[in-house]
Amino acid sequence: MRGTVTFLQVNIFIMGIIILALCLFWLPGLAKDSAEMNPEFAHLRLPVLVGLYFTAIPFFLAMYQAFKLLIFIESEIAFSELAVITLGHIKNCAITIIILYLIGIFLLLSQNALHPGIAIIGFVIIFTTLVISLFTAVLQQLLTSALKLITENELTV
Repeated sequence: MRGTVTFLQVNIFIMGIIILALCLFWLPGLAKDSAEMNPEFAHLRLPVLVGLYFTAIPFFLAMYQAFKLLIFIESEIAFSELAVITLGHIKNCAITIIILYLIGIFLLLSQNALHPGIAIIGFVIIFTTLVISLFTAVLQQLLTSALKLITENELTV
């Protein structure tokens, strides 16, 4: 079990480093290139970039919470109230990302700047995050039910 948890922790760390590198190095260049190719939307360069950075905050918080959850699993305290709270934080981060992307899509739509490709990417991110949020909510409910059963079994013995 320890090897699997370590593998997952390394993957979370690598994913975090990749997303951080994309945010720091790739996104500013992409925003600059997009502004140069579409000068009529150049005024949206900074707001869109800031919006994407705002969505990175809950992403990194969720990654940290997932890392904590793996530590709980490794410490054999996965069936604890701490794990339920951590799953709740992950769910809230996913909901925050959904809300931020919906706000961004509606703002771009109001400016007549929502390119169909950007809309598709935005909706894919929203859908994926919605699936993660729902899955986390189901896990949270299952874990809460399991904790109640464990508590009832301990009281009957």
